[in-house]
Amino acid sequence: MREIRADDDVLTWAGAVDVEHTPGWSRAWRLPHDRIALFPGGELRSRAAMPAGVRLVLGTDARVLAGLAAVQGVEVPLDAVVDGAIVASAPVGPEGSFVLDLPPGDKLLELWLPQFGTFRLVSLAVEDGARVWAASSKPAGGSARPKLVAYGSSLTQCRQAASPARTWPALVARELGLDLTCLGFAGEAHLDPMVARVVRDLPADVVVACLGINVYGAGSFSERSLLPALLGFLSTVRDGHPGVPVLVISPLASPRREDRLGRAGLTLAQVRDQVADAVGLLTAHGDPDLHLLDGRSVLGPDHAHLLDDGLHPGPAGYELMASVIGPVVRKLLVG
Repeated sequence: MREIRADDDVLTWAGAVDVEHTPGWSRAWRLPHDRIALFPGGELRSRAAMPAGVRLVLGTDARVLAGLAAVQGVEVPLDAVVDGAIVASAPVGPEGSFVLDLPPGDKLLELWLPQFGTFRLVSLAVEDGARVWAASSKPAGGSARPKLVAYGSSLTQCRQAASPARTWPALVARELGLDLTCLGFAGEAHLDPMVARVVRDLPADVVVACLGINVYGAGSFSERSLLPALLGFLSTVRDGHPGVPVLVISPLASPRREDRLGRAGLTLAQVRDQVADAVGLLTAHGDPDLHLLDGRSVLGPDHAHLLDDGLHPGPAGYELMASVIGPVVRKLLVG
């Protein structure tokens, strides 16, 4: 087998905000690694080092792709995608090795990295005699794919999805031919101003922001402070993306939580109302490209059976989310 080091220029780390290279391995970051001290919180940094939505992109005619990675504790999944379709999947166990069988012929390969857990790539390998070349995710003879930036909580990072290419952001991106950057941070979507600046500065043709569930769960804002924080976060995002559609999704239904007071004295229903109020105020004050999708229309009370723990969807729930969110995103991009 022919080895390809993780820091080889033949590999494109699509969907990564930054990439950390060391002599022994490389790791994708979903926040700027060289400025990570500006993003306080060990849990936020831990989530940012998980490569949800990140793809290793390369051109090859290989029939086998093997690899070695440093992982910790749990088995994590990989998907090989060609022309938007999953052609192979493989687990990466504690020993860190994996093998994927690929279809024949020249192809633009996207290796979707795990949406959760530690994953530091040491190397890839293809069979002797196979060709490998640097390739972007730009279609042959076409223009670059529109860019989707998705921000949110664990419901956007999607650990419980069947595999990394089957999270709802990945399903929407593959269905619509979009170039995804996923900023889903499990437990850490607290409207951080510095994260808003990252969203502001990333290239984007459409932004989807799922807001409110972590605010409710952690009590990070009160009735007095939540609306100003929402207005500030969305205004910062807008500063970098004039005229770009921004879709705001309020919290999904969680029947046990709707009328239960959270730590800061807000019910989930009240948080959802404040998200709607923020969108309404900004729209009324001159932002026609800001749009609200009530989370209960994505997963409502009738879908409670799809919530594995009363909050997080399982694989079928994330597929349903994509089937609802995808057509809305398509309409925003067209219109």
